[in-house]
Amino acid sequence: MKCTVLCIGTELLFGSVVNTNAAYISKGLQEIGVDVMYHSVVGDNAKRLKETLDHIYSDCDVIVCTGGLGPTQDDMTKQTIGEYFGRKLVFSEEQKEILLAKFAGFRRPFTENNLRQVYFPEGAVILDNPVGTAPGFMLEGGGKTIFCMPGPPREMKPMFDGHVKPALEARSDSVLYYRTLRTIDIGESQLEDRLMDLVDAQTDPTLATYVADHEATLRIASKRPTRAEAVKAVEDMIEIVKQRIGDHIYSDRDEDLEDIVLKKLIDEGITLSCAESMTGGAFAKRVTEMPGISAVFDRGIVTYSAAAKIAELGVRQETLDRYTAVSEETAREMAEGLRRATG
Repeated sequence: MKCTVLCIGTELLFGSVVNTNAAYISKGLQEIGVDVMYHSVVGDNAKRLKETLDHIYSDCDVIVCTGGLGPTQDDMTKQTIGEYFGRKLVFSEEQKEILLAKFAGFRRPFTENNLRQVYFPEGAVILDNPVGTAPGFMLEGGGKTIFCMPGPPREMKPMFDGHVKPALEARSDSVLYYRTLRTIDIGESQLEDRLMDLVDAQTDPTLATYVADHEATLRIASKRPTRAEAVKAVEDMIEIVKQRIGDHIYSDRDEDLEDIVLKKLIDEGITLSCAESMTGGAFAKRVTEMPGISAVFDRGIVTYSAAAKIAELGVRQETLDRYTAVSEETAREMAEGLRRATG
């Protein structure tokens, strides 16, 4: 099954709204074995939307679409897609009653333009919107399928998870399983070089290297008829990879390095305090996001000024004068003063 994620909205093209929908949808589709071939973005323009549909359907059978289902004049997705499939828009009395009930609960005025949201292409399957006013829909014709959802992520996500993903999973004949290995002290090119023969020979499972946040990661994926088969293929390959670069792998579950370190402190009962200057408390904030960290994290001190470094941590004035606040010497005295204060 070949699929395109299509996001509609001129605001996406202007860059005034970040398109997080495409990433969320793609991640969900790959989990159920649906191949995402393209991401497309088109503005609120009927002609260009029809041209985009022509292009997508020349290579894909399924489109998962977001945006353009609201009550205003520029929300033209339903009308345009209806025309593309040769279907007229029909009024849903049932959806009107649902819409009126939602507005009564919102306690805000109902305007007539909201009724645009209860027209759907003839033959469409309506998808409930549990958190907003615009329902989605699924439409099929000529061997092609389109799922249309609202653009706001808070509305799109529950509709995708509750309706679109299960519908496509029922059609999928395979399962994709993958694991992400996180590495340290090895670059992407060196990582690939160590695994080049595996990469060259890959069919299934596949290996792909990426760089993110100053580290190289390796994704190992398998697409098989059953989850059990895919899991075994990936796990077997992980063992081969660990024989090559095991010393550089700090997580085989896509965990962040700081989470690994903090969990280790908790498991071993090693206490931690921090003194910060230029970071302004950012380190302590990140540390305290870890569940259970209160068992080992003692305190965080933000000594932003020179006077604070001297008073709180015993940094010497002559060190600051000679080396400045941004120096190894000052950082060392900050750490030593913190250790004296906290043990």
